[in-house]
Amino acid sequence: MKIRIIIISLLTLLTVSLTAQEKPKQWDLTNCINYALQNNIQIQKSKITLETNSVSTKQAKAAVFPNLSATVSQSYTNNPFVPANTYGGTYSINSSMTLFDGGKIKKNIEQQKLAEQASQYDLLNSQKNIQMSILQTYLQILYAAESVKINQATVKVSEYQQTRGEGLLKAGSISKADFAQLQSQSSTDKYQLVVAENTLSNDKLQLKQLLELAAADELDVVILELTDVDVLKPLPSLQSIYATSLNTMPTIKSSKLSIQVASLETEKAKTGYLPTISLSAGVGTTHGSSNIGEQLKNGLYEAIGVSVSIPIFTNRETKSTVEKAILSEKTSKLNLQDTEKTLLKDIESAYQDAISAQSQYAAAEEKVKALQTSYDLIDQQYKLGMKNTLELLTEKNNLLTAQQNMLQAKYLSIMNTQLLNLYQDQPIEIK
Repeated sequence: MKIRIIIISLLTLLTVSLTAQEKPKQWDLTNCINYALQNNIQIQKSKITLETNSVSTKQAKAAVFPNLSATVSQSYTNNPFVPANTYGGTYSINSSMTLFDGGKIKKNIEQQKLAEQASQYDLLNSQKNIQMSILQTYLQILYAAESVKINQATVKVSEYQQTRGEGLLKAGSISKADFAQLQSQSSTDKYQLVVAENTLSNDKLQLKQLLELAAADELDVVILELTDVDVLKPLPSLQSIYATSLNTMPTIKSSKLSIQVASLETEKAKTGYLPTISLSAGVGTTHGSSNIGEQLKNGLYEAIGVSVSIPIFTNRETKSTVEKAILSEKTSKLNLQDTEKTLLKDIESAYQDAISAQSQYAAAEEKVKALQTSYDLIDQQYKLGMKNTLELLTEKNNLLTAQQNMLQAKYLSIMNTQLLNLYQDQPIEIK
């Protein structure tokens, strides 16, 4: 019940926060997540499932109370053998309730409460899934944006080298073959820039589709400048992350509740061996064609009764139901183990990827610095005629490759670090 109140409160706050500006002019990670949590179709379906289970819980609780129904019937008879037609009426109010059913109603109420709670965890899981998807797509956009910048800078250098090479060719300082290499490199760099720009556009489109925005909606993504502080954040131990996730991840909690639901289903099935005792009561009256008032008064009757239904032979129906429920309970326990193992596998992968990416980033950063120094020296030597065009372009491409490797490690580290935060039920923060 507490978790339901918390969820409703969070959803209410989220609704209030998005009412004033449902579609932000600029989309940072927080805006993307908040908008998706409010508008994602899958999350909306999960909310409806939660409401449906809430209605089922109310219905299960109402089964402990007696029912009440009224019956009114009227008849008219046209008989050719009597001098006058006749009509009559019957009126009754009836009620019944179950006195004893082996605890089936009580167990059904408990079961519905657990099912409602499980749907709350399913809603939380849907929210976590959309957060993960948006996080990954948003970071892909940041990665692509930085890649575009690197390629833009590379194109500028290539164009400068081609222009300078044209002058050297006219002066007879380089051969036509060398100049052709410069032209080819410039064309290649421009092509790579186009590829990077297309990748950025596709990633933005993917985010737009993930947010389920209309075709006419603009998506102005905030491009953040992330630093080493964001990349090289210290990580807790793998064991502590997994231990925390076992207590916080909604998939685990939902699987545990499924075991309890299955156990109650087994107990409910066993009540089929027990008798059912019901109480019924009613009051009614009838009248004929004449003296309606007197007949209604004199025809008034009251009835009360107790019925006992004792199962004797049910064609193995009850036994089969119990056996199936026990098997379902075993399956639920195996599902929990499977969910825990899947969670461990996902956390181990994210943890290892984060550790590896941090190490690769640190190494790539040093390599970029070294290659930048080396390239600057070769560029100076090239101007003096001490290095040829092939050596210059080779070193330039080595530098570009190192920059791309560093960029890839950077965003892999950030992404997996944030995923580990989600597994620990911590907020995503990229500023």
